Amino acid sequence: MAEIKDPENTIIIELKDGPVVIELLADVAPKHAERMKELARAGKYDNVCFHRVIDGFMAQTGDVEHGDMEDGFNIRRAGTGGSDLPDLPAEFSKLPHDRGTLGAARSANPNSANSQFFINFADNHFLNGQYTVYGRVLSGMEHVDKIVRGEPPASPDRMVSVKVAADA
Repeated sequence: MAEIKDPENTIIIELKDGPVVIELLADVAPKHAERMKELARAGKYDNVCFHRVIDGFMAQTGDVEHGDMEDGFNIRRAGTGGSDLPDLPAEFSKLPHDRGTLGAARSANPNSANSQFFINFADNHFLNGQYTVYGRVLSGMEHVDKIVRGEPPASPDRMVSVKVAADA
């Protein structure tokens, strides 16, 4: 596992194959970083499926409303919901959507990000300036690479648990 320099702004996602350590970029996208920590601390991301996983592109998850594989799960609705918190304003920056970066998923409205996010499998620079980048994988990208593909996957993988490193 990576050396954690700022435990308050580091997320640990436990996947079936091992931990993924993510540095939140609170200086670049403070509202998005804070939202992820708030939902992680409330246990909202635990058992949430990866509902859209496109080879060579990205793995999307974070639908805390319809994606919890232990509570009210519906794969057909996964990806359509969010949290009960208000949507976030876009926090666009000059940071590129490189392999291993975390991006805020949203609808056509740039200010509609809520709980869903994606991890880029590749450099996806066509997304630059259109989706908020608010984190980067420090270690465990090899586990992200093993997430089952599909839109939606027939047997989706899940985030077993999501914790703020300061609380782990």
